[in-house]
Amino acid sequence: MLEKFRPVPSVSQMAISKTVAWLKEQLDLGNDRLLLMDCRPQELYESSHVESAISVAIPGIMLRRLRKGNLPLKALFPSGQDRERLAGRCGSDTLLLYDEGSSDWNENTGGDSVLGLLMKRLKDEGCRAFYLEGGFNKFQAEFPVHCETNLDSSCSSSSPPVLGLGGLRISSDSCSDIDSDLDRDPNSATDSDGSPLANNQPSFPVEILPYLYLGCAKDSTNLDVLEEFGIKYILNVTPNLPNLFENAGEFRYKQIPISDHWSQNLSQFFPEAISFIDEARGKNLGVLVHCLAGISRSVTVTVAYLMQKLNLSMNDAYDIVKMKKSNISPNFNFMGQLLDFERTLGLSSPCDNRVPSQQLYFTTPANQNVFQVDSLQST
Repeated sequence: MLEKFRPVPSVSQMAISKTVAWLKEQLDLGNDRLLLMDCRPQELYESSHVESAISVAIPGIMLRRLRKGNLPLKALFPSGQDRERLAGRCGSDTLLLYDEGSSDWNENTGGDSVLGLLMKRLKDEGCRAFYLEGGFNKFQAEFPVHCETNLDSSCSSSSPPVLGLGGLRISSDSCSDIDSDLDRDPNSATDSDGSPLANNQPSFPVEILPYLYLGCAKDSTNLDVLEEFGIKYILNVTPNLPNLFENAGEFRYKQIPISDHWSQNLSQFFPEAISFIDEARGKNLGVLVHCLAGISRSVTVTVAYLMQKLNLSMNDAYDIVKMKKSNISPNFNFMGQLLDFERTLGLSSPCDNRVPSQQLYFTTPANQNVFQVDSLQST
């Protein structure tokens, strides 16, 4: 048995691929010096993957840096306390990469696939990297017992896909996040033209005020867009989408961990979100406010900012954003929290005939939500 754990010979002494039978044998032996790297899009990884494999799906914009050799190895792994440990294993363990089919690869004609680019980069770093012959499809067909499949009924196969976001690391508990952001009809508090919101969405962030941009998750991953609009601050209104360029040091991030669900209290984060936006605009730097689809949570925060900074009612602030970005659709509860915020600011909508002590129809899920609102500053 000790023979199975001998150090892998140098690249020049052996092939650059491993068979599915070899992988099955290593899994049966429990080889903890084997690091399995799944190079497929995130949604495929979450649907099913080889046991113990980690996802190294890379957004398209990062492939350019990978080609140039400018992407640090630790950027391949999810943020967290394990990132440094996993990056360290690249230099000591046997690395086995796989994609859906894992066609033949060599160092001269590696191609532009994620697997090919990673193989080349890892080889350049002196890592003991191999690809799996036949990829996941072949391994799953022959050894399904060693594959982990997500059978969680809360993430049904009918859920709409996350268009253009296959490379983002969206954890499995984000499925309700995706459903509510892209399937707005049941929870929308606003009108809809009936067409799919994802198709109406602009392919670039929308400028709401000077230096204030409203967009979606895809915008936050596009370095060219961020550079074009001078965006250096990014407000991420999701619980689990990554701050992709956080380690690069070029951008300042704030993350508000809220899902697009009726039970969530987004209003508790209004003061710090408004302060963050103010900080960026005060320095004449662009700030991008985004959630997943850019139609509910990020819109709610943007409307709250306009209400406080421009002394506008919720209706007037909403109309400004709607004129700039026609497909917005915050959920009912967030609209209710904006109404509460409107009263806290001492503002009133044209149709608001309530007496001061009358309870709003919409309420926030938190108990006695009270804001300490700074005095209005010029915009």
